[in-house]
Amino acid sequence: MKADPFFQPIRLGALDLKHRVVMAPLTRMRAQEPGNIPHALNAEYYSQRASDGGLQITEATDISPQARGYRRVPGVFTTEQIAGWKTVTQAVHEKGGLIANQIWHVGRVSHSSLQPDHARPVAPSAIAAPGTITDSLGVSVPFETPRALELDEIAGIEADFVQAAINARSAGFDAVELHGANGYLIDQFLNNGSNMRRDQYGGSIENRARFLLEIVDAVAAAIGQDRVGVRLSPWSGILGMADSDGARLWLYVISELGKRQIAYLHLIEPRADFTDDEKPLNMSAPDVASLFKKTFNGPTVSAGGYQPDTARAAIASGKADAIAFGRPFIANPDLPDRLRTNAPLNRHVRATFYGGDALGYTDYPFLETLANE
Repeated sequence: MKADPFFQPIRLGALDLKHRVVMAPLTRMRAQEPGNIPHALNAEYYSQRASDGGLQITEATDISPQARGYRRVPGVFTTEQIAGWKTVTQAVHEKGGLIANQIWHVGRVSHSSLQPDHARPVAPSAIAAPGTITDSLGVSVPFETPRALELDEIAGIEADFVQAAINARSAGFDAVELHGANGYLIDQFLNNGSNMRRDQYGGSIENRARFLLEIVDAVAAAIGQDRVGVRLSPWSGILGMADSDGARLWLYVISELGKRQIAYLHLIEPRADFTDDEKPLNMSAPDVASLFKKTFNGPTVSAGGYQPDTARAAIASGKADAIAFGRPFIANPDLPDRLRTNAPLNRHVRATFYGGDALGYTDYPFLETLANE
């Protein structure tokens, strides 16, 4: 009988995984207010989805008050937040799991009502994102035009990433993942549709990649490159991301990340739309796992539109080393067990994804619960 590709061990930097079913970072907006502090309900949620030797990547976590773009998203910059995260990491470790903290700055994907002193959100350039955002009162409003960061402010944001990584390690996280995807600040610097700067952080591909690579280098120096992952979303188009020469951009960025021997590269496939459950996969989109595996020349995690059979095939072919599942992990806290036994999967309920309480968060049934009904 052939071995199941999912359940072969792999090493991602300093992390020894017993299987290759990774929980993707999933914004759930259930931190405790005031203070956006992880609490007991969050610990229960992550503990439910922990498995022996399995890796979870947390929801994106604010590195500073300025990094905030959504209500009830946790941070990792206050003493109370770090203490809250300790309860989460302890719960995961008690079940033999590994957990990485995804850290972010949303950049222009925010609103002044969510910013310190009601300041305008910041970005590489004063270009608004398309569409709307939910303000501090829960009202959907158009994105504001952000303020372009001054050159001397950039080092401060990079330092916030470093401090957040240090805080994450002190909270018990096994690694950090830098959120360089999905239209947030790092992604805004990378793409020339959102970065029209004329200093050393704009213009050429090398300049636009500088922000990300400086953060990677500084975080790696602080906590070790073997505990640093990076998530990218080449050609995603989300939140207005666009580049005039994406092939050259992503080839350069991923090549440079490979030289740094970080723990892993996490790539989101542009074929999938995580905001919609009905759209078919866009199979004409670039297959980024195939395109960039050799360029990175290190462990890769692939995410986006996978079913159990296509995920197994991706691992078996060597296209990816592990697969990150999002919506299936929301609805199936015991997803690795279900994949191991080819058991049916619970269906997720999108209406309960963001905000709220235990409903749609910690109440999805386990296999053993269904068997006893």
